[in-house]
Amino acid sequence: MLKPYLPKLKGFVNTNATWEAFLDMLDAEIAQQHKNLEQATDVREIGKAQGAIAALRRLKHLKDEVNVQQ
Repeated sequence: MLKPYLPKLKGFVNTNATWEAFLDMLDAEIAQQHKNLEQATDVREIGKAQGAIAALRRLKHLKDEVNVQQ
């Protein structure tokens, strides 16, 4: 599937300082969601935390997705 927005992200993902800062932010958010997961008291909270972690981890692979897109 063609994703026309990916080439517009090349500058962001290929600038090392901004990309590293973004990864640090994602890691902090993932850690927060892990805490939420540990403290969850019902199934919905568990599902929300798991979904958030999955989405954040997918963002960590954005650079690969952008640079593979031609």
